[in-house]
Amino acid sequence: MSVLPVRLFGDPVLRSRAAEVTTFDAELRKLVADLTDTMHDEGGAGLAAPQLGVGLRVFTYDCDGFSGHLVNPTWDAVGDEEQFGPEGCLSIPGLRWDCRRHLRVVARGWNMHGEPVVVEGSEMLARCIQHETDHLDGVLFVDRLDPETRKQAMAEIRAAEWFGEPVPEVRVSPHPLFGKAR
Repeated sequence: MSVLPVRLFGDPVLRSRAAEVTTFDAELRKLVADLTDTMHDEGGAGLAAPQLGVGLRVFTYDCDGFSGHLVNPTWDAVGDEEQFGPEGCLSIPGLRWDCRRHLRVVARGWNMHGEPVVVEGSEMLARCIQHETDHLDGVLFVDRLDPETRKQAMAEIRAAEWFGEPVPEVRVSPHPLFGKAR
């Protein structure tokens, strides 16, 4: 398993909708392991495949005492309650802003072996599920900020030391979806 570089704000892969996983094979299991290792190494609560330059609908999570992964996830809000609080992203390192999310969600998807999975989460886990699923749709949490906060966030991002770093090359893989440039 490997710790891989996390793609940063500005990388086009972060703005592209990821493809559905159709093959549950050793390559997918390695991707889940790489996501998990990188997420832990970076100290994140979650990590989506596009953040490693892989355009597949997979993410890992480790927060609120729950850890795992979801393949081809969907989620639904449970109730109308919302939460408003600080949110960050490994693709926007060192910066956080208050973001509104649903307080409780239920997510459905599959594990790396193709078995169905249901994850119910509230507070941080609910925030993580929504955040990581957004990544799979090419949406970043800064897109969900109120207009004034988003303007401030964009100024802070442009001023960040890491902004404008070169984009790493997409890793080559024998898997048909992994090797495609995104």
